[in-house]
Amino acid sequence: MALIRPGDSEPPGSEGAVPSARPAPGRSDDQAGHALRAPSKLHAFNRYEIKYLMPSSAVPALRKELASRLDVDSHGVGGGYGVWSVYYDTRDLRFYWEKIEGLRFRRKLRVRHYGDRLTVNDHSTVFVEIKQRVNRVTQKRRVALPYHLARDLLDRRVMVEHEPTQRAFLEEVLDLLCRLDLRPVAMTGYQREAFVGRGAEAGLRVTVDRRVRGRDRDFHLGADAENRLIVPARLAVVEMKANERVPYWLTDLAAGLSMSVVRISKYCQGVEAFGRVPRSIFHVSDDEPAGAAVPATALSEA
Repeated sequence: MALIRPGDSEPPGSEGAVPSARPAPGRSDDQAGHALRAPSKLHAFNRYEIKYLMPSSAVPALRKELASRLDVDSHGVGGGYGVWSVYYDTRDLRFYWEKIEGLRFRRKLRVRHYGDRLTVNDHSTVFVEIKQRVNRVTQKRRVALPYHLARDLLDRRVMVEHEPTQRAFLEEVLDLLCRLDLRPVAMTGYQREAFVGRGAEAGLRVTVDRRVRGRDRDFHLGADAENRLIVPARLAVVEMKANERVPYWLTDLAAGLSMSVVRISKYCQGVEAFGRVPRSIFHVSDDEPAGAAVPATALSEA
């Protein structure tokens, strides 16, 4: 199955989208795959996403196939990197329910850090981000800020120093916080491996997330607080993200490894794992099977 981009104009919020530039001959350039992680001005992009669950034991087979066709994200050489996020929501979990109910337009607000959470301090770079879904397209807008400024904005609800290009976005964030009375609800963290396309597939990105953990308190990103698994350790979450279409070879690979397409949200997993709401039909629990068995040949070749 491939996802085809409609031929109409881009939805609102696509201004400043990262171009899918072709790398120079002989040079691996993954800028298009993770350019939003550069601490610069406001960034935005639109993508299609497919999510899968697979047994963690099958990840080596997937990694081998991906490495033969894609480049390893330069930020994740040597085992990947940590991704830590604090999600904001209303008292009645409006953003959670928008996801569960599958609204055609929905969004969530979060602050995110890449790397070792125990190194986070006031001056660490974090990303304040609005991620939203418009029909089948995922849109993400974010700005990079020092953590102390991000906390001023999100927790103290005051406008912070900014560049002119960031003003409209920061005002939107502040409006959401004040109008909906948002507060931190859940924190998630996981170890991510990422692969990015090259050449004609420069906009393609595949991520493999394992050891998905979370907590429902102590929301400072650098807090030395206990986290617990919110997705069973035997499972990995795989996301395929593309600007226009997911290549057929990639979806064929997923089928060959018996990967299961799922509707999963790490934020929703966290909310349900800590008993904030009854578990939905989309919840992945410890007593559920991993899905169809991975072919023995795929495992033996890993």
